[in-house]
Amino acid sequence: MNAEEPRQERKGFMLREIVVNVTEEESRVAVLEDKIPVEIYIERSVNQRLVGNIFKGRVENVLPGMQAAFVNIGLEKNAFLYVEDALPPRSMEGSGQAGSALGINICDILKQGQELVVQIVKEPIGTKGPRVTTHITLPGRFLVLMPSVDYIGISRRIESEKERERLKDIAARVKPEGVGVIVRTVAEGIEEEDFYQDVNILTKLWRKILNRSNQGPVPNLLHRDLVLVQRILRDVFTEDVDRLILDSRYEYEKVLDLLDITGPHLKVKVFYDDRENIFEEYGIEQEIDKSLKRKVWLKCGGYLVIDQAEALTAVDVNTGKYVGTTNLEDTVLKTNLEAAREIARQLRLRDIGGIIIVDFIDMMKEEHRQEVLRALEEEIKKDKTKTNILDITQLGLVEMTRKKIRPSLSEVLQKPCPYCEGRGKVLSEETLGIHFKNQIYNVARQTLADTILVEANPLVAARLIGSGGVNLRDLENKTNKSLYIRGSAAHHIESITIKPIQDNDDLRANTLPVKPGDILEVRVEEPHVSNLNDGIARINGFILNIEGGGGFVGETIPVEVGKVFRTYAKARPVKSL
Repeated sequence: MNAEEPRQERKGFMLREIVVNVTEEESRVAVLEDKIPVEIYIERSVNQRLVGNIFKGRVENVLPGMQAAFVNIGLEKNAFLYVEDALPPRSMEGSGQAGSALGINICDILKQGQELVVQIVKEPIGTKGPRVTTHITLPGRFLVLMPSVDYIGISRRIESEKERERLKDIAARVKPEGVGVIVRTVAEGIEEEDFYQDVNILTKLWRKILNRSNQGPVPNLLHRDLVLVQRILRDVFTEDVDRLILDSRYEYEKVLDLLDITGPHLKVKVFYDDRENIFEEYGIEQEIDKSLKRKVWLKCGGYLVIDQAEALTAVDVNTGKYVGTTNLEDTVLKTNLEAAREIARQLRLRDIGGIIIVDFIDMMKEEHRQEVLRALEEEIKKDKTKTNILDITQLGLVEMTRKKIRPSLSEVLQKPCPYCEGRGKVLSEETLGIHFKNQIYNVARQTLADTILVEANPLVAARLIGSGGVNLRDLENKTNKSLYIRGSAAHHIESITIKPIQDNDDLRANTLPVKPGDILEVRVEEPHVSNLNDGIARINGFILNIEGGGGFVGETIPVEVGKVFRTYAKARPVKSL
């Protein structure tokens, strides 16, 4: 059946939908709030997620200077184990932690060659390997099992003290002795019987993991976390979600089978939609494209500029085209308020983690600064990823941290430019012209050949030749060599090829891009400097002087090549047939 139209949105309630797109190569999931995408999850078959996987590993080296160790778990890069994550488990009651690493040396806990069971808590990002812990957690639908500590925790998102006490009492009754559990947000209002199923499944899973760790080789994968769609069912598809829509019949049937076990009452919210491109239809594809750009436009006419570095993201807020209606302070406040809401969405959509600095537009009034901060905090509450917000300064700066456990959306979909190596900029033609001139001088000094062939990007070639060949003649005078400069679209703008030529009989014919009699379609770029009646066109940096072409500037016209010189050729317009 096709997905129904969503129910009428209730006043004061937010429409929440999950859209799932499954293909042979990747699975994609989008979470929508009031039809607007706020979270994107992508998992590819060749690069499956590692967080949650449990390994039997071997300690490769212990580094007391870093209070950490590197553990071989069979991946390309060794895993990083910090001392806090390597401490022997103990009761977490009272402290809320598995112990303190204060005053403990990593060498007292771990030895080189030691075997241990670890779980990945942070994906490998960039040059860093995955981060692991010895404190294993196994998430279920309503509970998270912690086999190594005796502890009961309740999700902070459950605010009612009465409900927290009720859930704590239930957890104390259902959990096995000596084992810890954390009650998840989705368990609010759930009865005791539902917890028993979770506990039974998770304790059986833990026993299987222990059996595998005692028998298999080292390093070895002991347990792989659920695939994307199954994790979404477990972690995201909660009571407050209105619809789950899938475009794969196979996954749709699988989801219904899983819900028969974990949540039969949720099956009425699951729909199959066989549209050709479901992400396109729901406007998700467009949002993904926008999320890869630096500039994000706001509805009011202002915009954000988001720059991601390895450990820090800077967000700049600008008024842009928004001029307001009353006064400057009101314009700034409205722009900042809309920006605060959009920033919270962009952090979730792009899955940005680490340190985040937001540069709001300067506000003179303290109450305005606090209003913007409250708006940001209110939107951040919708984010399940742990986020901390510091106060807003007089300059309008807000410091934030957001837990980073996996690569951001841009890191999943993009890679650093192989040309600029992630700088986002290339050298200008002026800079390269100067730099390449020096390289030509060096080659000229070192060769006995009378002729040198230079190949460069057309923009740089045009710069080296100069208007009317003036730069080329200057180069030849200074080097005492004959220079042939050829533009090549295949050359990156920052690369050049300089070749001394001994035999130059065919050089001219092979180097010049045109020959007499050629009829070409060219764009007239500009009028001739000294004769405005003529026009100038370029072919890979080689100049065409078009007689009578001054009136066609900006147009593409057919021309016939006449006389050809070393640095330019003459041509004239021809009538179209």
